Amino acid sequence: MPLVARRTMLRIGAPIAILVVVGAVLAGRELTSTAASAAALKAAAPVATVPIEAATAQRSDVPVYLTGLGTVQAQNTVTVKSRVDGQLQAVSYQEGQDVTAGQVLAQIDPRPFQAALDQAKAAKAKDEAQLTNAQLDLQRFENLHQYATVQSVDTQKALIAQIQAQIEGDQATIDNAATQLSYTTITSPLNGRTGIRLVDQGNIVHATDTGGLVVITQLHPITVIFTLPEENLPDISAAMAQGTLQVFADTRGDEKPLDQGTLTLIDNEIDQGTGTIRLKATFPNKSNTLWPGQFVDAKLLLRTQHDAVTVPATAVQRSQDGLYVYVVKPDGTVDTKPVDVDRIADGVAVIQQGLEAGDRVVTAGQYRLQPGTHVEIREAAAASRPAAAPGA
Repeated sequence: MPLVARRTMLRIGAPIAILVVVGAVLAGRELTSTAASAAALKAAAPVATVPIEAATAQRSDVPVYLTGLGTVQAQNTVTVKSRVDGQLQAVSYQEGQDVTAGQVLAQIDPRPFQAALDQAKAAKAKDEAQLTNAQLDLQRFENLHQYATVQSVDTQKALIAQIQAQIEGDQATIDNAATQLSYTTITSPLNGRTGIRLVDQGNIVHATDTGGLVVITQLHPITVIFTLPEENLPDISAAMAQGTLQVFADTRGDEKPLDQGTLTLIDNEIDQGTGTIRLKATFPNKSNTLWPGQFVDAKLLLRTQHDAVTVPATAVQRSQDGLYVYVVKPDGTVDTKPVDVDRIADGVAVIQQGLEAGDRVVTAGQYRLQPGTHVEIREAAAASRPAAAPGA
């Protein structure tokens, strides 16, 4: 290359090289300043917290319930029927009325039955008069024993015995007629409540009618028939041997308390089709909260577990490794803790192992948590004071 051309390139390249070096130095200073600013901002920023709800694990006495579907049945149900044929003259009750044993419900025309009774009484009076005359004749025969034959005396005695038998038959006829007459006044056989009237006044009723006049159900006391799995039978039998077991009737779904009673019967066989055992409980039903045919949840109080650790059921989480809870640590962070749950029912979990009374557990907001996350307890859950809860 000519010397003149080489000198020309050197004059042009030197300023460019200087510019490149100066630009690199300035870029390095800008990057250093930006990194320092970011580090300062990061150090000044507050630690992010996750809002949660929490509750405190507590020790309490927890009743253990066995819950089954039950059907309310009346203690006694009677279909009142007529025992004689006749016209229904009067109906003395109102539909849905509470009646007592012996209270008059209806009246059947009594005139034919009264006439039959009067006829039976007249027949007895006639036979009694004949008996009196026969006894006088026997007395005359005995006084004239020198003139009366033995045969005539014996015949007279036989006649007296015959008339006496007729009188006894007359009395039986009178009793039957009086009984039939009493059937014309229909009374309630028990204390209970009447249903819908089945026969109206003025109709002819018969003793062979299948429908009856009205149905009366006894509501006080009342019973509930419910079922439980057969594997619960040994525990129930052992508990019954210790004393009377309490049963609580709740409405289906919302578990509204209805009444409290006692277990009175375990059925004498297990249903092989369903593998369940039937039980019967009796309730006083003073407020008429139980009604025949009603479906209820029957909760049998089997025993009471004392000094158990309980938390709200929402605190218990499930993973592939088992059950766990998020525990709030004193520094405001959370950590996971595996637990053994005895049972969960009615929104309360009974912890067998893993927690102690006083531990704070997260009851809502777990989906945003991981071990070490800072949390803020916004509002304590209503279940932070877990009540005694039933277990299935």
